[in-house]
Amino acid sequence: LHLVESGGGLVQAGGSLRPPCAASGRTFSSHAMAWFRQAPGKEREFVAAINRSGGSTSYTDSVKGRLTISRDNAKNTVYLQMKSLKPEDTAVYYCAAGAITVVAGYLGRDFEYDYWGQGTQVTVSS
Repeated sequence: LHLVESGGGLVQAGGSLRPPCAASGRTFSSHAMAWFRQAPGKEREFVAAINRSGGSTSYTDSVKGRLTISRDNAKNTVYLQMKSLKPEDTAVYYCAAGAITVVAGYLGRDFEYDYWGQGTQVTVSS
């Protein structure tokens, strides 16, 4: 499975972005998908995950109510709708795929994921 993120950029605080992650390969719908992010000088952290069907999602507390993960299995694409962005959301955002069971309260760990994209930079100015 090959993953490619796009749609990052520079946005003012309070603004919105919706970066997609496009997957190639016939097994997209058999994988749970997640977004992680890595800010300068910090470790990569979990942001959100969605199960194979799209019926179950989970988020880290700092993004609840502002970021929404979704997927379109017909288009082999997962999205991260980002609203009310804050400067502390500035990071490189990575999508990942894995054989994960996503339930409420799930917090992903990067070693659980087998496939990763190259990342897309999101910069939020104050």
